[in-house]
Amino acid sequence: MRFSSLLFVTAVCIAGLARAADVPPPLPPEHLKVEPLPPPGPHWVYVFDDAFYVETDDRVYLYDGDTHRYLGQIDAGYYAGFNLSPDGKTTAISTTYFSRGSRGTRTDVVELHDNATLTPLREIVLPNKRAMTLPSMFNVAYSQDGHFLYVSYITPAASFGVLDPEHAKVLGEIDTAGCVAVIPSGPNRVSSICESGRLLTVTLDAAGKESSRAMSDAFFDADKDPVFVQGIPMEGGYTFLSFLGAVHEVNFTGAAPSFAPPWSLVSAAEKGHWRPGGTQVGAIHRGLHRLYVPMHVGVEGSHKEGGTEIWVFDTVTHRRVARWPAGPQGSIVALQVTQDAAPVLFVTTDKSSLAVLDALTGQVRHVEKHFSQTPWMMLTP
Repeated sequence: MRFSSLLFVTAVCIAGLARAADVPPPLPPEHLKVEPLPPPGPHWVYVFDDAFYVETDDRVYLYDGDTHRYLGQIDAGYYAGFNLSPDGKTTAISTTYFSRGSRGTRTDVVELHDNATLTPLREIVLPNKRAMTLPSMFNVAYSQDGHFLYVSYITPAASFGVLDPEHAKVLGEIDTAGCVAVIPSGPNRVSSICESGRLLTVTLDAAGKESSRAMSDAFFDADKDPVFVQGIPMEGGYTFLSFLGAVHEVNFTGAAPSFAPPWSLVSAAEKGHWRPGGTQVGAIHRGLHRLYVPMHVGVEGSHKEGGTEIWVFDTVTHRRVARWPAGPQGSIVALQVTQDAAPVLFVTTDKSSLAVLDALTGQVRHVEKHFSQTPWMMLTP
């Protein structure tokens, strides 16, 4: 028995050595690296995903509307705001973190990301008072020359912070007397929307301190027909749509905002029946003078509902030139249009889809399903 046991052990050892001889050498260790993105394409879009069911995990996706590919992602924290620098090289994320995830010590911060790699460059710690709202271009915004960065504050008192993005410093805080949002114009002016229907415009000096302020005349009646705060970039300023479909064009090129006579998206028979709605309620192709608006049949209070149709208007003649059904991808909650000669219309829906449309014909080119939860979009400059 002792001899047979020895034979068994010897056989096992020989078999083990044979198996060891067959094992290939270990693979070399991998080293993670970040590859830079190619030069921006004409149909790249940044899509903000407000993670409604996981509120501490907002994200910004970069998507190519020609290749239909995700190009990358920026993590954005809790109820974030975001905007692009005027040169398109940097993304500013205004966000909040808690030391225990959803509780604990609060830190408000602006994070600056390199858009060539989508990696963090630097951050600016803020007072714990930044506005936490649904997405808007006016939660955080750059001055026209990129020298200043503005962040909207609500405590509930309203104010805004003035930051130096290059040196990552907070320069100061400007009280806005109840007016909200940061609407930049020129290198040193910021306007905020007031409940009186007026615009408060603050002019800054070279150090980012207030040098003067002025209040405009009222351009809408907040009691009868308030405007969406999601302004639509137009030549020289922004277009603001009202809940009932009035179009207010505001020019910011002068020392004070100026207002064109308002016009309507709806006929007399359609007023109060068809309404704009969603989280981003319009887009303008400045070269083609086309305004795209998601419209729905609704009642008072339905301004957050998405559109069942896209209405297209000529911004010169104020005539509706097309009506496109939303289609099976779902009701439209946000849209954006590229500014090239062969433009693409990006549409996000309540079914978390991203649709890519031909902006000239409305033809659907591609639908990316399960894209985000509460989407909002911004195009590369």
